Amino acid sequence: MHTIFETIEKVAFKIDHAIKTEDLGYCDSENSSGEDQLKLDVKSDYIIEEAFKSVPLVKDLISEEKPGVLSLHDEGRYTICYDPLDGSSLADVNLSVGSIFGIYEGEPKGENLVASAYVVYGPRIEIMRAVKGERPMHYRAHEGYFNLVCKEVLLNEKGKLNAPGGTQQNWCDYHKSFVDDLFAEGYRLRYSGGMVPDLHQVLLKGGGIFSYPGTSDKPHGKLRQLFEVIPFAFIYEQAGGQAIDNKGKRLMELVPAHPHDTSPCFFGSNYEIEALKKAYGVNG
Repeated sequence: MHTIFETIEKVAFKIDHAIKTEDLGYCDSENSSGEDQLKLDVKSDYIIEEAFKSVPLVKDLISEEKPGVLSLHDEGRYTICYDPLDGSSLADVNLSVGSIFGIYEGEPKGENLVASAYVVYGPRIEIMRAVKGERPMHYRAHEGYFNLVCKEVLLNEKGKLNAPGGTQQNWCDYHKSFVDDLFAEGYRLRYSGGMVPDLHQVLLKGGGIFSYPGTSDKPHGKLRQLFEVIPFAFIYEQAGGQAIDNKGKRLMELVPAHPHDTSPCFFGSNYEIEALKKAYGVNG
C-alpha cells in the first residue's frame, strides 16, 4: 500500500503542474458518463495511467474518463478506481479541484475497498488518505514532499457546515425542508460545486453534511459509486461519521453493476445524518 500512496503523491505534483500551466479548454470528446471532456481531464487521466503502469501491485485501473477496465498487471492485487480531476470545470475560475482514488482488493464494490485517498489542488496541495481500521491522515505538500499534518482526522458529533448539491428546483419537498431546517439551526452554506474541496472542508472544519440527493432530472444521483461515492464514504466512516444513500443504506454496502453507476449520497457527522434519516423517513 505504501507504494500506491507514494505513486499518488507523485501524480499529485504532476497534475498540479498541469493545472497551473496547460490549456483549460474542452476536447472534442465526451467521457463515459456523457460529459464533455476538458483537456485537463484527459491529461490528468494520462498522468495517472502512466504512473501506475510501473506498479506491479495494481492489477486494473478503472477511470471516470474511460469506458471500461484497463488491465495492467495480471499478478496485481489491487484495482484502483479513480476520478482523475473532480470539479475540473472550476479550474478556469481558479477554484480548488481534486483527484479521488479508491483502492479495491478483489471485485470493485464497497466491502472490498481497503484504502482510499483524495488530493486537493488549491493554494496548497493536500492529500487525505485512509486505510481500513485507522483514522484518515492529512498531508500537505512542502518543497516537493508531503508532510504529515494530522495523524488522526476525526469528525465532531455535530458540525456547522451545510453543503447541498444538485439543482434546487429539482429537489423533492422533504429534501428542501431538511436543508432549510439546517439553515434555520444556524448552519453555514459551503458549496463550491466541487466534491473534493467541499467534503474536505466539512471534514477539516469538524463536521456538518454534504448532500447530493436523487433529483427529478437525476433520480439515481449524479456522483459515481466507484470513483467518488465509495472512496469518500470510507474516509468519512473512518473519521467517525456516516455515509448513506436516500434509503438509509450505508454507501459502503454498494455493489455497482457497472463501473459508471451513480447513487444519491450523504456524508456527514452523526447528528446531521440522523436528522437526514428522520427527514427521509428511513431507518439506518
